Amino acid sequence: MASRILHRLRHALAGEGEREGLPDCGSEAEEFPESSELEDDDTEGLSTRLSGTLSFTSNDEDEVTEEAAAPHGTRQSLGEDLGPELLGEASEDGEHAPPLAERQGSNMLTRQLQELWRKSRGSLVPQRLLFEVTSADVVNERNSKYVLYTIYLIRAGQFDKAPASIARRYSDFERLNRHLRHHFGSDMAGVSFPRKRLRRNFAAETIAKRSRAFEQFLSHLHSLPEIRRSAEFLEFFFLKDLQGAQRSMCTGMYCEALATWANAHRLQDKLGACRSGHFLLTLAGLAVCHQELDQLDEAHACSEKALQLLETQDSHPLLAPFLQTHVHLSWMLGKDKRQAEARLQGLRDAGLTGLQPPTLKELLIKHPLP
Repeated sequence: MASRILHRLRHALAGEGEREGLPDCGSEAEEFPESSELEDDDTEGLSTRLSGTLSFTSNDEDEVTEEAAAPHGTRQSLGEDLGPELLGEASEDGEHAPPLAERQGSNMLTRQLQELWRKSRGSLVPQRLLFEVTSADVVNERNSKYVLYTIYLIRAGQFDKAPASIARRYSDFERLNRHLRHHFGSDMAGVSFPRKRLRRNFAAETIAKRSRAFEQFLSHLHSLPEIRRSAEFLEFFFLKDLQGAQRSMCTGMYCEALATWANAHRLQDKLGACRSGHFLLTLAGLAVCHQELDQLDEAHACSEKALQLLETQDSHPLLAPFLQTHVHLSWMLGKDKRQAEARLQGLRDAGLTGLQPPTLKELLIKHPLP
């Protein structure tokens, strides 16, 4: 009974979205001609199974509209269209209508099922990651010429107010492809990669095809669990940012370093790498830069987040510096610092750190990433 009701409710909700102007499936090929082009393009080894085209998920299931007035002058709710199984059987003249209590119970069940359906639809929206090449610039250096591709990482199915981006050239993608094929030969067997060209590398057509190929290449890699979690894949996205942020800090360019640390933070968040040593290093860089720029609340939030991640890791080399930073920032902001002080003293009593552990800034400057 409940399954039939839920089935009817699903179709009723879907019908509402269709009547309110959802696009016709038949027009999809006209709106996105790239799909048909990919199927005919064999010159670059593109994968027709994947697409890097930006897409959006409709939220029409969250909108319940009221129907027009009923023939007898009463407004009908969506639940009243679900049939006799829910509301009880009634004759056309209304002589055998169910009692008021029964109708109220049925309406309550209808609302509960509607809410259940909305929640289930919301929980099934996939948090897929899209890779979109937004620009490709030809760069002329003293002894080389290459194309620099800017790729944005965007969460599908929702408005991403903080997208992350990287800039990579063909040789970077080729190096990633080579390393992954060495370590994950079987998983990489079905992954396509655009081959090198001896000529016309800077032609607009070649750049456009490669842009689409790189979108598909990254999407395919991200769909493979073992590769998605590998150090080779993850570091392709954010290792350069971490190295660049450290260099900027060493020269006192804290504004530039902060922007780079922040982009690395967004990249790791989108890639699901928020429990790695690199992520703790990123939080350390953010805390130092915010503190140097007198953004104490932001610095305190970064140190607090790091301490949550280090809650069970008393021997981690960054724990004592984070505790020391947290105590100092809490004192400056007038916040409670007793818990951090007690934990720091516990590390000293256990011989895990000295009386004056190195600061986060010292660690970041003296120990650059390779």
